Amino acid sequence: MGTAAGFLWEFVKSPTTTAAVGPSSRALAEQMVAPIPHRGDPVVVELGPGTGAFTEVIQRRLGGRGHHLALELNSRWAAQLGERFPGVESVCANARELPALLRERELRADVVVSGLPWVAHAPVDGVPLIRLVADALAPGGAFTQFAYTWTRWAPPARRQLADLRGEFEETVISRTVWRNLPPAVVYLARRPRRS
Repeated sequence: MGTAAGFLWEFVKSPTTTAAVGPSSRALAEQMVAPIPHRGDPVVVELGPGTGAFTEVIQRRLGGRGHHLALELNSRWAAQLGERFPGVESVCANARELPALLRERELRADVVVSGLPWVAHAPVDGVPLIRLVADALAPGGAFTQFAYTWTRWAPPARRQLADLRGEFEETVISRTVWRNLPPAVVYLARRPRRS
């Protein structure tokens, strides 16, 4: 089964844990990885990498530098990602395990790139996922999350935007990325308030 067909099948099987009906475009991926520095050895965490549309661009951007940790809930995709990208530490895990996984590795994230669906950001025991992400970031760290333009006004999207503004000093929304199906925007949040 091809990447697009496999993605669609996973979405049909589990639309609440598969964020998209198909892989993201290169244009969207480039916007998502923009905060990754061109120098040094950054720690980049990818949440919900799926079949690797962002992973490939992150790996190209890193060029063998730093540490790339990918957390994927779908065990088959996590295994395939590790095989396809040997430079990525691919872990089958829930995004909420991020703080513990980073502590185990004695790392702090410089950039977190998220391909997760809105439902994954819902609070658990009163704690939104974005707070855990912000706490896992270095003081000057950045977080990116994409959203389809037609979902931006839905209550979960508005709640996440409020959470981003509460947890980060700066949150900006990109222009629409028209070269993606469906068109999308990227939320870029910088400098977590609690770091």
